[in-house]
Amino acid sequence: MELLWVLLALAGTGTAAGLALLPYVPCVPPAALPGKLTATTFALESPCCIFAGHADTSDTVWLVVAFANASGTFRNPPSRADVPPYEQLPTSHSYMTLETAAAAYACSVPSPGVLRVGGDTACGGQGSRDPCNGPLPSPGPYRVKFLVMGCHGPKAETRWSDPILLRRASSPSTIDPSPARRGSHVAIITSILASLGAALAMATLSAMGAEVWWSLCRRDLGTSVFAHRSYRTHHVPPALPRPPPPGCRCSPPGLGCFVPQPPTPCPAK
Repeated sequence: MELLWVLLALAGTGTAAGLALLPYVPCVPPAALPGKLTATTFALESPCCIFAGHADTSDTVWLVVAFANASGTFRNPPSRADVPPYEQLPTSHSYMTLETAAAAYACSVPSPGVLRVGGDTACGGQGSRDPCNGPLPSPGPYRVKFLVMGCHGPKAETRWSDPILLRRASSPSTIDPSPARRGSHVAIITSILASLGAALAMATLSAMGAEVWWSLCRRDLGTSVFAHRSYRTHHVPPALPRPPPPGCRCSPPGLGCFVPQPPTPCPAK
């Protein structure tokens, strides 16, 4: 009886005969990545070069996603037809997704780097048998593992990951209104700075205008002095009266000069 319980326990944990337990532990990438953890998704390191020697080219690798408190009771499906779908997560507390050919994780194939769990928003609720990678309904926490499935059932699996807790959406009642007050303060400071900038611009323009006006005044003053000096320098004194030519007597003022004529001889008698 004790041996039977041991066999059942081994079958439940994946260490029964024919199923290899790999030491690899799935994990979230340690590097800072955009959207590494969101409210409905999380990133996972790609299991590159993990299944060498344990998977054939015809095998597939699945990702098992389960609530952390339900991972201990998960049972590997005996065939692909028994794979738990995404739609049963609220009731069965686990599902399998991201079915990928084992050859895609070979050592010689370039790895995609990370896998996105919960990134497909269009597959849920369609009733399709294709594995759905729909958004996770709650923050969790979740635990995941990789399972190699062949034509005759499971062949190898990794260890369960550590619990993965997603981000929680903030409740409207917990939102701090202080950012709005800080925003109004920033607006007031901005308006004051804008007023100071306008005043400074006006003062600068006024100073520039005064300087230009003073330059024009100085230029006009220099032109006036130059003109005055030129007038004084080139002033022609009045001409002195010229002496009358020989034989010219002055007539009364305003009548000009005339040459005296000899007396006319008297007429003959």
